[in-house]
Amino acid sequence: MLSQAHEVFLEVAKQLSFTKAGQALFVSQSAVSKQVKALEEHYRTGLFERLGSSILLTPAGQRLYQKLLQAKQLQHELHQEMSALSPDFAPALHLVIGASTTISLYLLPPVVSAYLQRHPNRQLSLKNRNSDNILRALLAHEIELGIVEGIHKVSHVTYTPLLADDVVAVCAAGNPLGARVLEARDLLSVPLALREDGSGTLAVLEEALSHRGLKLAALPVRVRLGGTEALKNFVRVDSSLAFLPRQAVVKELASGELVEVKIKDMPMRRHFNFIQRKGTENNEPYRDFLLFTKHYYADRA
Repeated sequence: MLSQAHEVFLEVAKQLSFTKAGQALFVSQSAVSKQVKALEEHYRTGLFERLGSSILLTPAGQRLYQKLLQAKQLQHELHQEMSALSPDFAPALHLVIGASTTISLYLLPPVVSAYLQRHPNRQLSLKNRNSDNILRALLAHEIELGIVEGIHKVSHVTYTPLLADDVVAVCAAGNPLGARVLEARDLLSVPLALREDGSGTLAVLEEALSHRGLKLAALPVRVRLGGTEALKNFVRVDSSLAFLPRQAVVKELASGELVEVKIKDMPMRRHFNFIQRKGTENNEPYRDFLLFTKHYYADRA
């Protein structure tokens, strides 16, 4: 079993931040520092190099990090096997999962609540980033399971379908655009507010445009904003047209605060997928969370 100090070290090594590690582990920064200092005294060598406000792993820290990742994997396998042999064995577990913005804000909260009610001995940390950064976090071992939009064609990552959603064009209530049905080429003369590069929503729009012979670079983009909520707040008070996931604007469309603008012959369908590093697909408790989430939404389909 990994000691608490080793668990803390692992989180600091993943985050390269004492503050972020403390937030992920629900402990103070000073407690994190004490655990790392104790390990450095035990191994009689520095594990992190302090460079102003940032930190880097030393060669000894790199070696310890790689070995602990292997030990963590063995611990997961041991827990899985012992749970099968002894139903009463239920160790406290901390899951670290990442998901793109739409999924984190609108799809996962009810799932996580239901999951933790069923497994009260488990904790869960959810990292909210765009799809590209969730993939990077998975490959860097910062998370063990991710949920992203689309497929990024990375050979050593497996993709498991979760569900699908539409991207829709919306504008503020009272915007003249709301009364129109647009052609794809109309977008060449309509002011737009879009998500940042790396966003799954933006990737869906770009693909839909390419099918109509249009390029994103040709559109009159007024602003790019990081995050769905920022984009919603902007389009509420601006004359721009925005592209947002339907799941993200259900309430605003129902209340009339935002209006969906139809675009002829330009469907924008996207698919949410779980991502895992190849070889880790059967690791518990992440496999359990994946199956729970799939069943949760299958029951509501």
